[in-house]
Amino acid sequence: MNEEAEAGLRGRLIDAGVELVHAEGAQALSLREIARRAGVSHGAPRRHFPTHLDLLSAIAREGFADLADRVAATLAAGHDGPRAELDALARAYLDFALTHRGMYELMFRHDLLESGRLGLRETSLPLFELLTRLVGRARPGAGPEPSLVAGALWANLHGIAQLWGWGSLQLAAGTDTVEPLLRAAVDAHLGPADPAR
Repeated sequence: MNEEAEAGLRGRLIDAGVELVHAEGAQALSLREIARRAGVSHGAPRRHFPTHLDLLSAIAREGFADLADRVAATLAAGHDGPRAELDALARAYLDFALTHRGMYELMFRHDLLESGRLGLRETSLPLFELLTRLVGRARPGAGPEPSLVAGALWANLHGIAQLWGWGSLQLAAGTDTVEPLLRAAVDAHLGPADPAR
């Protein structure tokens, strides 16, 4: 098989995995099912991905790329200052997490991030660096280092996404929309958008 065909088959396997995780969740990502959906023998993935973790990492990279594209498009729409950009980024992050639950779960699987396959952990860093820059611009000279505030805000957003997906927050917070939780999280870490209120 020539290089172009090899790359095409590799891409088909990744695409099949992306479709599968969106349709059925991260738990459905077996090598056999990905191969079946890609229209290849069940042994074909092993020729292109030495381990199951390598293939899962390649699929998760697609999720990080999709999230980065969504955030970039959201910020390109134009916002009135860094606080509004932070609000938009947080909203885009939660929207992705809640509408792409299987992919989101895969992207943050501890075993994939720890494995170092395809530099998956580093793939998430540009988004965190953007969050940190926006926090620094929204709170110049205030409080802890922007990276610490960004880390706490990210952890809060991640927790909202997880707990909302499990149905816990709706019950505990008595809300049927994630918006007030998002607002409270951003306000908790940055202060109210309008200090006069």
